[in-house]
Amino acid sequence: MTSASAPDPLLAMQTNSTRRWPPLVSRLLRSSRLQPPQLRQAHALVIKVGLDLLPFPVGKLIAAAAAVADAPYARSIFDRVPAPCLFHYTALLRSLSLARTPAVADAFSIFSSLRSSSGVAWDQFAFVPTLKVCARGLALRAGQQLHCLVLKLGFLLYVNVRNTLIHLYCRCGRAADDGRRMFDEMPQENDAVSWSALMSGYLQISEPEKVVDLFCEMRARFSQINAAAIVSILSASVDLSHHGSEALHGYCIKSGHYSALNVATAVAAMYAKTKCMDSAAMVFDATKGKDLVLYNCMVDGYVKSGAIKDAFALLARMKDEGVKPNSATFVGLLSACASSGAVVVGRHIQEHIKEEGLELDAVLGTALVDMYSKSGCLDEAIKVFDGMVGRDVQAWTAMITGLGVHGRAEAALQLFRRMEDEGTRPNEVTFLSVLNACSHGGLVAAAKECFERMVYRYGLSPKMEHYGCLIDLFGRAGILEEAHELIRSMPFEGDAVAWRALLAACRVHGNVELGEVAQRTLVSLGDEHPSDVILLSSTYAAADRWADIEQLGSVGADNAMEKKKAGRSLIEMDVPGLLPTTIMGD
Repeated sequence: MTSASAPDPLLAMQTNSTRRWPPLVSRLLRSSRLQPPQLRQAHALVIKVGLDLLPFPVGKLIAAAAAVADAPYARSIFDRVPAPCLFHYTALLRSLSLARTPAVADAFSIFSSLRSSSGVAWDQFAFVPTLKVCARGLALRAGQQLHCLVLKLGFLLYVNVRNTLIHLYCRCGRAADDGRRMFDEMPQENDAVSWSALMSGYLQISEPEKVVDLFCEMRARFSQINAAAIVSILSASVDLSHHGSEALHGYCIKSGHYSALNVATAVAAMYAKTKCMDSAAMVFDATKGKDLVLYNCMVDGYVKSGAIKDAFALLARMKDEGVKPNSATFVGLLSACASSGAVVVGRHIQEHIKEEGLELDAVLGTALVDMYSKSGCLDEAIKVFDGMVGRDVQAWTAMITGLGVHGRAEAALQLFRRMEDEGTRPNEVTFLSVLNACSHGGLVAAAKECFERMVYRYGLSPKMEHYGCLIDLFGRAGILEEAHELIRSMPFEGDAVAWRALLAACRVHGNVELGEVAQRTLVSLGDEHPSDVILLSSTYAAADRWADIEQLGSVGADNAMEKKKAGRSLIEMDVPGLLPTTIMGD
């Protein structure tokens, strides 16, 4: 912190001569302590002395706006430049690449304006930020168009352009084909960034073996391995269930990367995901300058290891050390409460969220809605949903699921229509939740309409789960022939669960012939179960066909009488001054 007598850089700018303004403005805007208010003050001073007419100071202002992730302010400065140069364009594109929400359309509009500007020479720095925007927005098609232009103009020779293209394809899940092809086209020109980008891409598509292979090749080629590659191999070792965690930990120390915060966090995450929380805690305690990401990693590790008390203790430590939590800090805790039905603990967490002054964004709100819905507190879930800021498709789906599970099928359908009216596009999981709600509520016509809407309006391909919901609904409603036709018309082989649901419906509605078809099909699928014989026997009994029951004889009788496990109950006790405790009993 500066003392009271320390000179104010803005005041120094006012008192110096006009000739000294450009370098002083430049130094101020490069300051690591620059914040949006200081940026606006600097901009005002630039305008006051007439420097807003010079290309260099204006370009620096745009670049500074990019550094503080204020893309709209950067655009407002740019729009007032009468004849923008390449520096202005690239600074604005960089601001869009750093914005919180990737604006692919805006980036392409500016890039097109640059292309159409006469007298502005291009360089590779115009492509890099535009490709980064495409990568962040997962705009694969737009990125491929830029790739064509890069090839046409010969900018693929620049390693930073090629690395950004590799990053784009990896971010869009194309590491194994397009990303790898880009990497292999110029193997001698690839640098450490190229290797780490491809490793990260393989990690994203769950191919940790490829990550390990690339890391071994990289070690043979380079004397120094960068931190990004170290983070990738640490993450891959978790996916491979590799037992050499301590060896990798030692390598990080030996290579000198252990002091980097992101590497230390990856080591702690590696131990946490393998539930070695003692080792993770040792890494955590030894790390200097802990940030929120490391704290969240530890909280999540404790939750997944079942050490809820340790997770809450770490939350208290965060508060003592002045580390403000975010949505991700509480999501794991709320997920654990949802799985165990620990609604009292969930309420304590919500109180903690309110104390921290966190807004109910899409991530945090969805976790609370899910927790309250699964714990039977539907009214509280609705209250949280109504108070959310910026609902996404996951939030809508969680609320629709909660309404459906609690038997409020009509309300679930109304919420689905409201979701469409407000412009949120449903996904496969949303439709599955709506179909489940219709199944529980017996809404046959609404379920058919929803299924057709999914296919014809949104172009989504139904999976076995979607067909299963319809089959179950038709069975409950007694439309057995229609359920049978639906199973036969499915684009993939019949599922045993679907045929068993049909067999159960035949027992309820006394359809012997179709029940026999279902039972024979289950035998041909090789998925026999003792309950199949019981269901068919009950169907015969309902139709007074005792001779057929005798013909079944003792087929599966020995296995039909399975010994059931004793039921267990959960009681959650909230003792003042202590964490809520769950008691399990027979």
